[in-house]
Amino acid sequence: MNNNDNSNIFKILKKKAELKQKVYANSIQVFKIFKNVIKSIKDEYDKTNQNKKRNIPFEYKIKSEFEIELKFGGDILIFMMHTNVFEFPRSHEVMKTSYVREDHDRSYCGIINIYNFLGDSFKYNRINDIGYLIGRIFVNKDCHYFIEGESEISLLFNNFVDLKMDEIEARKIIESAILYTINFDLLTPPFDSVKEVSVYQIKTTIDNMKMKTGKRLGFKFQIKDEKAEDKIN
Repeated sequence: MNNNDNSNIFKILKKKAELKQKVYANSIQVFKIFKNVIKSIKDEYDKTNQNKKRNIPFEYKIKSEFEIELKFGGDILIFMMHTNVFEFPRSHEVMKTSYVREDHDRSYCGIINIYNFLGDSFKYNRINDIGYLIGRIFVNKDCHYFIEGESEISLLFNNFVDLKMDEIEARKIIESAILYTINFDLLTPPFDSVKEVSVYQIKTTIDNMKMKTGKRLGFKFQIKDEKAEDKIN
């Protein structure tokens, strides 16, 4: 391999690295905007909730540079930024848009995931409980964004060409996620799916709070009887 070949490799490396660094920097900036907006919403809630007899929690924690926990009522939303940069597969609808065809670099994005958990799952350390990804936000080099997720959210924020992230857009996303979560209720499971339970299961559940619970799941006994398995094996 000659020096000219090396020079071409270095150009490609530099171009790709600079692109990913730009996308990553935008993702970090967007995540900071989310932190600020969540704080503002929390402050607004506190002002409207003064002198109330019943205290309904609305609080947030900055868990790390890449994670925010927002708790309200009996729910928790976790906003989590991935530290890597991704490109869409060729079959993805985004790759077919004129916006991306005009500049392929626009298809490289950072991702912020939004998960919904039951507050009691964390309060009682129910490690088997289920959370749900309700949306993931894609941010590119130009700070344009769109959301994949539950229809109530993704349908509002799916115009990659025109949507550009700022505090106004971040507030719309956060408020939509909160409203979706409030209306996403914990469902009772079918009676026949939970009517049988072993002594081992109920005793272990009571002792360790390991019943598996999720909004779509309801609740389910699924603790394995390790002693029974040992006898079979």
